[in-house]
Amino acid sequence: MTARRLVIMRHAKSSYPTGVLDHDRPLAPRGVDDARAVGEWLRTNIGTPDHVVVSTARRARGTWTLAAGPLGYIGAAEYETDASGPLVTDPRVYEASVDTLLTVLREIPDRARTAILVGHNPGCEDLVTTIAGSADPVAAHTIAIKYPTCGIAVLDFDSSWASLEAHSAHLTTFSAPRGNASE
Repeated sequence: MTARRLVIMRHAKSSYPTGVLDHDRPLAPRGVDDARAVGEWLRTNIGTPDHVVVSTARRARGTWTLAAGPLGYIGAAEYETDASGPLVTDPRVYEASVDTLLTVLREIPDRARTAILVGHNPGCEDLVTTIAGSADPVAAHTIAIKYPTCGIAVLDFDSSWASLEAHSAHLTTFSAPRGNASE
């Protein structure tokens, strides 16, 4: 089996405008800047993914849109071979449990070697702690303190996407890139 990499990313900092439903909250100015920093971090440390799954929430979609720029990632429907890879906006990721997130991840096509999931807490954090059977000590310590907005967990595993389960991956890295905006 070929090694696979899963990047679990929490959305960037959002704002809380009066009268706006949680699902529709936009990014805060700091979130915009941080999402761009995430894109640079991904370009330097991960490269272009083969598959991306994003929550339908506005702040998650905005985070990925800004992060995808530095990667040159142009997601498209699976049948468009000229695209960097599929981009799936999935309503199941919003307010998802670990079981739901595992279901979403198990649907990633076998051809994908590196996939990114852009979601929310507590789902992102719970997913990482569930599937990480082992961890780099620094990454484990950092994530145990806090899984902040723009937190990125990188996990490697040797099984198929369909076989992803509890304790089946190794947490290699945890980072929370920050931009220059102050808020």
